[in-house]
Amino acid sequence: MPNTVSAVRRVKRTEAQTTVNKIRKSKYKSAIRQMSKYIADGKAKEAKEFLPKFYSQLMKVAKTGAISKKTASRKISKITKALQKTKK
Repeated sequence: MPNTVSAVRRVKRTEAQTTVNKIRKSKYKSAIRQMSKYIADGKAKEAKEFLPKFYSQLMKVAKTGAISKKTASRKISKITKALQKTKK
């Protein structure tokens, strides 16, 4: 239990930030699931149309620090390679 005024404020701020980060991580995971579903179903056209939005969503989440930039880049690379395989 916080004893000082600043500690009380910090607890409130941490709770608010945790909520925001959960929302961001949820968007990140949803984007990955959506793209993976397109690839698994062999829907290359839909996946290609969703690709710019996918990149954007992952980099927005990485920019805020909810996930690391390296993690976002790794996921983008992995998905893009999988998409290339479905086209062939």
